[in-house]
Amino acid sequence: MRKFAKGEREMPSTICALATPPGEGGIAVVRVSGPECYPIVERVFRPVHAAKTVAAARGYTALLGHYLLRGVEMDQTVALFYRAPHSYTGEDVIELSVHGGSAMAGGLLEALYLAGAVPAGPGEFTRRALENGKLSLTQAEAVMEVISANGRQGAALAKTALDGSLARRISGIQAALQTLAAHMTAWIDYPEEDVPELSEGELTLTLEEQIGALNDLIDSYGAGAVLRHGVDCVLLGRPNVGKSTLLNLLAGFDRAIVTPIAGTTRDVLEQAVMLGDTGIRLNLFDTAGVRDAGADAVEAEGIRRSWKKLEEAGLVLAVFDLGEPLTPEDLEIARRCQGRPALAILNKQDLAGQGEAVAAARQALAPYFKTVLALCAKDSASLQPLCDAVARLLGTAHLDPNAAALCSARQLTAAREARDALQEALDSQRGGYGLDAAGVCLADAQRALARLTGEDATESTLDEVFSTFCVGK
Repeated sequence: MRKFAKGEREMPSTICALATPPGEGGIAVVRVSGPECYPIVERVFRPVHAAKTVAAARGYTALLGHYLLRGVEMDQTVALFYRAPHSYTGEDVIELSVHGGSAMAGGLLEALYLAGAVPAGPGEFTRRALENGKLSLTQAEAVMEVISANGRQGAALAKTALDGSLARRISGIQAALQTLAAHMTAWIDYPEEDVPELSEGELTLTLEEQIGALNDLIDSYGAGAVLRHGVDCVLLGRPNVGKSTLLNLLAGFDRAIVTPIAGTTRDVLEQAVMLGDTGIRLNLFDTAGVRDAGADAVEAEGIRRSWKKLEEAGLVLAVFDLGEPLTPEDLEIARRCQGRPALAILNKQDLAGQGEAVAAARQALAPYFKTVLALCAKDSASLQPLCDAVARLLGTAHLDPNAAALCSARQLTAAREARDALQEALDSQRGGYGLDAAGVCLADAQRALARLTGEDATESTLDEVFSTFCVGK
């Protein structure tokens, strides 16, 4: 990324990059952006109609032609034209579409380099959009969230941020704090003026309201991340309790081998699934049954990996067999799940007979799990209750995908800093320290929010944000 010093603006380079995934496909799109965009493309693109020229092309129009590499006509090409400032980056932009495949796209990029363009860095198109006022930093971060979202609800959540809902939500908090800060400053610094007194009730109410608004954003971050990126989920339990059967239920097909022989699964099996209609992508890991493996070194290694997956997982489905009483191994599994996002599944409900077995198991497992669910993993009717229980556990059940939400760890950190600063202001006011102390904390909160929105973002912050982007965006 070519950088510009604050207060001055050098002439940026004209950049180009492949905007579609590399490899075989119907078309490949190469994006060109910058002040020399039109002259550079004119050197490599020849319209079918000789009377048409790149230089004269108006924005939001298209031309059919061919691109040339070292004077040799290579491939049929469609050029889409965007004139500054009415483009994604705010600069002149041309998108060139050729047949998919590495040969034609690579040849087009080579031709553009020879004509004077330079390769774009990661996220450089979006960074230029930010620098040219086309996007806020929160919207820029949402671009990659839209691209990487795994499910529809996650994509809707990211699109809401891209549309500016988070920026507007934070702007509302900033406006309330700015009004409060201005009133405090006037009251403290200009006592001789006829400034209305800032009542303790008004100060407290404003601080509490904005703390609540930030807490809502902070509390919804985890559930939003689950919808956007999915969650690693480990299936854990003793041998033959039905973990592989449950995996097959969630996958919708026979992914794992199921036999009555204990220890059939000896290593970690992986399968990605969309969890019913919850919008949650589960990266499932079916682990070896936990027991004393004795002298079997292979099974012992599988069990070690099972415990390791438990430590790494964002969701644990701990499976227990209702057909027999809980064992010490079961209780050890339950103990290790305590305090984690874990759901206890009482499997083989169809074999349990009366409700005494379910009641006894629920009572024994209640200290370790927030939710204990009885089901039959062989029965497809068990899928919906399981989906509902997971959505409640992960906090996505009542999350509105159209509401403003934080979409990066950077935003979460800034929001927490702002919330904590406002809490300090509130505590200082309640402790009788006066408006000066509250004002210092209020300024800290405003700086944190400015970092969140990008108003006060440093060059290193921008470098960090855009380093996660793909080159073509």
